[in-house]
Amino acid sequence: MFTGIVEETGTILSFDQETEAYVLKIKAEKVLEGIAHGDSIAVNGCCLSVTQFKIETGEIRFDVLEETKRLTSLANLAQGNLVNLERSLSFNGKVGGHFVTGHIDATGDVEVIEKRGNDFYLRVSIPEEQSKYVVWKGSISLDGISLTVAEANPTSLAVWLIPTTMDITNLKEKKMGDPMNLEFDILGKYVESLTMGKRNAV
Repeated sequence: MFTGIVEETGTILSFDQETEAYVLKIKAEKVLEGIAHGDSIAVNGCCLSVTQFKIETGEIRFDVLEETKRLTSLANLAQGNLVNLERSLSFNGKVGGHFVTGHIDATGDVEVIEKRGNDFYLRVSIPEEQSKYVVWKGSISLDGISLTVAEANPTSLAVWLIPTTMDITNLKEKKMGDPMNLEFDILGKYVESLTMGKRNAV
């Protein structure tokens, strides 16, 4: 479980297919503090397990399932790209965003990203069949960043970004057409499941 508050950006060292799995290697710093084999780290919002790490060089290795690569924007990663990183929530930690599972629901493409006044405006496409999970002023995770929905449309959503968010995340590299990982608020999905269960029981 995560909060969607990005701790740092890491740099992709390599993302290659090896004998048993796709192997993603990232250069990082802060998320290495207290790291252990098997720990969960959100990489652009996608929950991955640490398989190896080297504190002295700041390198973390993840094995990535082919299914994960196919269904997320991780497939587009290349050497030198920045990725958003967050360690899993600890019981003595702060929940500054919202509950994020790290299980990606879909991907969307950046339609608009531009500075408007002192802030930034970001609009991302969403699959129309999943627009029901997007609520005005509700929460959304975009590439692992907890954000508040400012506009909810049948095929897109928009958020406003403060300069700090642009500075500490990989959003500063985003451009029109880039894919982003989407995770909709889990509360909405539970409500739907419970409602459908009651309807089916009648």
